[in-house]
Amino acid sequence: MTSNRNEYRHGKHLKSSSGKRQVGGPAQSRQNRTVSSPNRRSSRQDEHQKVAALPAVGGDSSEGHAPHQQYAKPTSLSSTGVTQVEIDAAYAGQRLDNFLFNQWKGLPKTKVYQLMRKGYVRLDKKRVKPSTRLYAGAQLRLPPVYLPSKGDAAVLKPVQAEQLRGAILFEDETLLVIDKPAGWAVHGGSGVQLGVIEALRQVFPEYKHLELVHRLDRETSGCLLVAKKRPALKALHESFRDHTIEKIYWVLVSGVWPKRKTVVRAPLKRFVAANGERFVRVDHEVGQPARTDFEVIEQFDQATLLKARLHTGKTHQIRVHCAAQGCPVVGDLKYGEPVPWAKVLGARQFLHCLSLKPPRLAGLPDWGVFDAPLDNRLEALLSQLRTVSAGG
Repeated sequence: MTSNRNEYRHGKHLKSSSGKRQVGGPAQSRQNRTVSSPNRRSSRQDEHQKVAALPAVGGDSSEGHAPHQQYAKPTSLSSTGVTQVEIDAAYAGQRLDNFLFNQWKGLPKTKVYQLMRKGYVRLDKKRVKPSTRLYAGAQLRLPPVYLPSKGDAAVLKPVQAEQLRGAILFEDETLLVIDKPAGWAVHGGSGVQLGVIEALRQVFPEYKHLELVHRLDRETSGCLLVAKKRPALKALHESFRDHTIEKIYWVLVSGVWPKRKTVVRAPLKRFVAANGERFVRVDHEVGQPARTDFEVIEQFDQATLLKARLHTGKTHQIRVHCAAQGCPVVGDLKYGEPVPWAKVLGARQFLHCLSLKPPRLAGLPDWGVFDAPLDNRLEALLSQLRTVSAGG
């Protein structure tokens, strides 16, 4: 496959070489709280232990993946008091959870959600949900919380920094486009301390407002948009929410894709298994509407290469829609089975965000289409399948 790859930075051609808030939980209890047992620790210590959290390690040592890292426990923690934040107009419309991720960098997502669920975060004195949209002038109450000091944060290794620099497809004053390697989580949390966004902030410390526009699964590669300025972030968020951005993926599935199946409309719902694992499945009763268009690109003896166009953006949408047709994504061990002929993929799955085309947005450049070519592992598997199908 040939693909035009946008490689510009600051409008010029790029070679494809490679006070302080503390977070972790409420640090103070009500002054009139009583202690029922002399052996019980103070309520402040109890609250600290319940919610103070130290992110775990993450990564993968496979080729094309984020190298494995080990991190020491933070040695210093400190707390601030209750903070009142007035929401600026620039943040109007943003989800509360995304706002808090930015405010409390370094705190695992599970702890952020826990603080909201328990009512420690209030918007105009009311309890809120993670999906709550902020509005200009709103008063946001943030509890006293803990974060490791900056000196204790995970440090990006030189090889990782070089990998990310080499993955830049496009850059201008408002936007970075990354060809995200498989194996990189887009952000820290849930066992990963250093994701793409945290790493980029270390690679480009001069960019003060880097934020993810959208997400890709850890083992999915391809186009990832990172905003450098708030107006771009807000406008692009809106285009994803309204489904006006064109999203094209290439996906290899096991078996023969049904001939006339060009559109899959199957509502999806998230579930949590007894062991705590999160997954998604088709649920026609309470699922959220989801649509994916498919086009067969190439048919092999053992698999089918598809172009998938997302009309909605639900978690694991392409993976679940493919599995529902009896053709799981090759390498997807959550919704499919291992295939011995795909060992060249290593630990990743064959799902790649090939291109993104934002709509024309007022006050922002006309970016056109961002393309990310298939990486060497994906191309190698396709070559292997062509040889087998040809009788070689």
